[in-house]
Amino acid sequence: MSRIVHLALKVEDLERTTQFYREVFGFTEMSTDRVRDHTSRHLSDGTIDLALIEYDAGTQSAESRAAGEGPCIHHFAVEVADLPGAEKRIRALGCEIISDPGVVPLKFRSPGGIVCEIVPQGRYKKPKAARAKAAKRATARRSAPRKAVRKKK
Repeated sequence: MSRIVHLALKVEDLERTTQFYREVFGFTEMSTDRVRDHTSRHLSDGTIDLALIEYDAGTQSAESRAAGEGPCIHHFAVEVADLPGAEKRIRALGCEIISDPGVVPLKFRSPGGIVCEIVPQGRYKKPKAARAKAAKRATARRSAPRKAVRKKK
């Protein structure tokens, strides 16, 4: 089954927004990359990759304008096992492709107008501490003694 793994916010002040998510929610900063016409900073809550995207002043790329002007939720990503197969189905359904040819992840306008992208499995990494904590919780759940249920007489 595919799953949502990423949410991207278009922001006007990358540093201030990063500080907010770190200080208020304790998100972990994963990476900062320069991508085409924007800077993308990835944070994580241990499960979801949250990208803060600051586009260059004056940029007019289709991707920068895809979700509208100003700060907004820009897009979300769905992890798929078969990227070429998913792209084929998306195109067959007549979705508008926003990404330049050959660019991965593939951004498109889904029915209803929302911008989505498909990504290969494992694209977004979780912080090591969050992975260790999740594994510890799963182990504790599996080894926890089960409470007996008493029947009423």
